[in-house]
Amino acid sequence: MENFSSFITEQKNTHMTHIEDKVLYGGVKGTREAINALRELRDMLAGKTDAKLSVKWDGAPAIFCGEDPSDGKFFVAKKGIFNANPKVYKTDAEIDADTSGDLAKKLKEALKHLSTLGIKGVIQGDFLFSKSDVTKKETIDGEVYTTFHPNTIIYAVPYDQAKEVRDAEIGIVWHTTYTGSDFASMRASYGVDVTKFRKSSKVWSQDAMLTSVGNATLNAKETEEVNTLLTTCGLLFNKISGDTLRELEGNQILAQHIEQYNNTFVRAGQLLPPSASHVNGLIRWIDKKYKKEMDKRKSDKGKKTQQDKLDIIMKFFSTANKKSLINMFDLQKTIVLAKLKLINKLNSIGKTSTFVKTTKGYKVAGAEGFVAIDKLGNGAVKLVDRMEFSYNNFSSDVLKGWDK
Repeated sequence: MENFSSFITEQKNTHMTHIEDKVLYGGVKGTREAINALRELRDMLAGKTDAKLSVKWDGAPAIFCGEDPSDGKFFVAKKGIFNANPKVYKTDAEIDADTSGDLAKKLKEALKHLSTLGIKGVIQGDFLFSKSDVTKKETIDGEVYTTFHPNTIIYAVPYDQAKEVRDAEIGIVWHTTYTGSDFASMRASYGVDVTKFRKSSKVWSQDAMLTSVGNATLNAKETEEVNTLLTTCGLLFNKISGDTLRELEGNQILAQHIEQYNNTFVRAGQLLPPSASHVNGLIRWIDKKYKKEMDKRKSDKGKKTQQDKLDIIMKFFSTANKKSLINMFDLQKTIVLAKLKLINKLNSIGKTSTFVKTTKGYKVAGAEGFVAIDKLGNGAVKLVDRMEFSYNNFSSDVLKGWDK
């Protein structure tokens, strides 16, 4: 069985595909890897194998920092660190020249306080809070917490356990280490050894890694439920034409269209319709998308360009491919069901409570998600309850950290 290291081998940890979307983008191999990854997670949560998990925190911005390999000087950076001309900041002046507002403020705080930790090499994390972002005492459902609200999710630490949060100037959660002789050649590995940092009361520095699932293990009934779903995944996989999956893998524009169409349901908090109807809806959606583009074009040539693109896309929807798409959507749905059972179990691990703030008050929420990592740390699987998190993220009824 292929392990996690063959599932994702991203050179830079700036984007990670959802496990169910590996069916769209990964072809036959990616689909097989997605199913195998779920099997490994099942074994992990059934107590059969050691666990190495990372919690996805809903922080922003992404922070890169460490020693510039070209001169050894400490820097902070955004994701532009991996541009052809890397953008790294070693002074406040450099930050001001390239950024502004709240982002500039946070980068300056990161530069000031993280430089005192003795960080070696290059690491990546997410900015969770500045001192002004922390609500020192807040009562939610009768419990007293210290809270911070970087994006969609509110993180709540029991008040009597949160002195370090209240004393800190900034909070960062770390998840990725980079090695290489220059930024262009650096490769990512999951995990950061925070025990090597110098202690500082100014920085609440968290490790995203969970090296044990503790008591969050599947019982016999839960294991059997996941097994049934994984068996269904295998049966559906065998019904999908390999040619269809390979054609999708080679046509990333079409794969992106399918993901975008699926996401219209996720963002609305709706389940996908029956798969045969979903295929027909997809075809109508793509047709409407390109015809809308045609209407924007004033020249006949511009309109014809969009029509030609539509004609090329529509050639994919043969009778055989539509049949495979029905099975493929059924497979994606089954992968999601298995994923959600695993996420529900993983959500019991966290020591920090998570909520969202709605127009009607607080509502308990799960973590943004989890990343399961192979033992060598070379690959990972992203597990996110998109129905919950994406809905909360896009809902106008859910107040975000920047809402006043």
